[in-house]
Amino acid sequence: MPATTAVGFRLTAATGTHRGDRAYQQDQVAVIAHPRIEGCMMGIVADGMGGKSGGRKAADQVILTAQQLFERYSTQDESPAELLGQITSEAHLMIKLTAISAEEEPHSTIAGFVVTSDRCVHWIHSGDSRIYWFRGARLVKRSMDHSYVQRLVDEGQLSEAEASAHPQSNLLTACLGTVQDPTSTAERFEGLEVGDTLMCCSDGLWHYFTAQELGSVLYSLPPREAAELLVSKARQRARGGGDNLSLAIVKLENLD
Repeated sequence: MPATTAVGFRLTAATGTHRGDRAYQQDQVAVIAHPRIEGCMMGIVADGMGGKSGGRKAADQVILTAQQLFERYSTQDESPAELLGQITSEAHLMIKLTAISAEEEPHSTIAGFVVTSDRCVHWIHSGDSRIYWFRGARLVKRSMDHSYVQRLVDEGQLSEAEASAHPQSNLLTACLGTVQDPTSTAERFEGLEVGDTLMCCSDGLWHYFTAQELGSVLYSLPPREAAELLVSKARQRARGGGDNLSLAIVKLENLD
C-alpha cells in the first residue's frame, strides 16, 4: 500500500483488479507516489479494448506512459493539468503506433488523478472509466462518462438506473487509440480534507454499485480492505457474467 505524507495529512492507497469472467485481463491500474514530492500521488486506470492482446497492449501503454511522465514530473516545469494532458496525448499516440505495427485495433479508456500537497486534485478521463471523490461517505463529485447512454441521461431520455441496464451501455463516444484525437475531460478541485477518498475504476466495477454503496465502503474501511471488498462484491453481483474490473483508491488521513 503506497503512502506519502505532506503538511497536515498522509495519503494511503491501494489497488484492486480481477479478470472477472473474461478469458483475458485487459484492465491495468496503478497508484504511484511521486519519488521526490511529498504529498503527491497519482491513481490511474485503463480499460483496454481490441481483441485477445490488443486491449491489453493499449492499457499497458497508458500505464507505462503515466509512470514515465509522473516520475519525471516537476512542479517547476509543468502543472498537474499539463502532466495529465500529456499522458493522455502521448498514450493515445503510442496506442495508434501499436495498432500500425501489430495490425490490430487497440483502444483504451483512461481515468487518472493527481493529488497534490496543497490538497488539490486534478483529474482527466476519456471513455467510461470513472473517478469518484467522496467526503466521508458522501459523494462530492464524479466524472461523467463519454458514452452513448450518458448522452441519453444528459438529454433527459434515461435515468441513471435505466442507463446501467441499457443494452448499449458499453458503447463509447470517446477513448484513446481512435483515428481522431481523443475527447477527454479535465477538471481541478481545491479543498481536499482529511477523510476524503478518491477512486478511479473501470466499468467492470462501478456497474455493480450505487454511489451511496461505494461511499459507505470507502468511508468505513482502509483502502486495501475496501478494494478487496468491492472486488469481491462485484464478482458476486456479476453472477458469472462479469467484465474485467479494476480500481485505485487514495485516501487522505490524519498523521497520527
